[in-house]
Amino acid sequence: MLPRIPKKLMAIGCITASIILLVACEKFMPQAPAEDSILDGPVEGLTAEQSLQFLRGDVAFNDEVFTPEKGLGPIFVATSCGTCHAGDGKGHPFTTLTRFGQTDSTGNKFLHAGGPQLQQRAVYHYQPEQLPAGATFSRFMPPANTGLGFLDAVTDADLIALADPLDLDGDGISGVPNWIHIPEYLKERANSITHNGRYIARFGKKAAAYDLLHQTVNAYNQDMGITSAYEPYDTYSHLEIDPEVSNQTVIDVVTYLKTLKAPIQRTPNDVEVVAGKKLFMQISCGKCHVPEMTTGPSTINALSHKVFFPYTDLLLHDMGPGLDDGYTEGMATTAEWRTPPLWGLGLSKKSQGGQYFLLHDGRAHSIEEAILLHGGEGQQSSNGFRQLNTADKNRLIKFLESL
Repeated sequence: MLPRIPKKLMAIGCITASIILLVACEKFMPQAPAEDSILDGPVEGLTAEQSLQFLRGDVAFNDEVFTPEKGLGPIFVATSCGTCHAGDGKGHPFTTLTRFGQTDSTGNKFLHAGGPQLQQRAVYHYQPEQLPAGATFSRFMPPANTGLGFLDAVTDADLIALADPLDLDGDGISGVPNWIHIPEYLKERANSITHNGRYIARFGKKAAAYDLLHQTVNAYNQDMGITSAYEPYDTYSHLEIDPEVSNQTVIDVVTYLKTLKAPIQRTPNDVEVVAGKKLFMQISCGKCHVPEMTTGPSTINALSHKVFFPYTDLLLHDMGPGLDDGYTEGMATTAEWRTPPLWGLGLSKKSQGGQYFLLHDGRAHSIEEAILLHGGEGQQSSNGFRQLNTADKNRLIKFLESL
């Protein structure tokens, strides 16, 4: 008969074994990635309720995959939000959006033919869309999602202060807002500034989306063929049908996008990075890619009156004939593009298959190539980069990759 072990010793033995097992497991478990190496995660300072809504939105954005039974299509571009924004980063050429049908501010002439977006995929028994004859088009690379709530909270007054439509300072850079008519379901921002019944938009390649609700509703409808109470018209039949996603889910996704943290710069104190930033400002890149902005008041306290560093002015700039695709949205000309935020640039390759696909359509495969393709209002900076020696070019690129 085996000796009886006291319960106290048994308890101590179990605790000891558990500790040994935990330590052993920790050796094999991967360490959590550094905060500055990933783009997802919530902004600091959310309330408990906002945190829960963030989590619900995270699930709807990244885990919800639509099928025909759940409302997908019948024509579509992607089956989920996360398909185009892996890890909340930039998209890949496989998920590029094709927009078509508008050449000037008078509006889209191909809405009857499926404009403004091509749904190039279809469910079984349906045919995907084809570009109609005579329609000019542009391909849009899905952008990174992080820090959008900060951009959303910048006041109209601050954006107008950055604009210089007549180039009064003579620096060759004008910068203008894209003024659009907004859908009835949108609520205008506090202290909005209007012009002939139009509002300042700030999201998208042409800055044609007013806010994150506008962007999200369009993405559900145009990217996945999913109707909502906000946008009840089916992209295939153009008929009004029952909502295929709830208002609550849409708002949860908007909150998720709005409360994603801002990208964190890596190695900001590195001597080469500091020198690269100085060169960046020296060749006038910072006139459009404005380093610092401040939010106005927000219903989310964590976003109110915060200084942040996006490297954008959210304005339209004429980028010259080389980047003129003959397509536009809102009041933008075909050669005008919204200044893309540069924060998170160095992490882009993580969501783009290990290489860069930069500019609005992904045509640039390196940061240097993207800079050299700048024309129009960006020509001065492009020329300045060309004149740098190799060491200084590398310093400037190292700075950009640290963002």
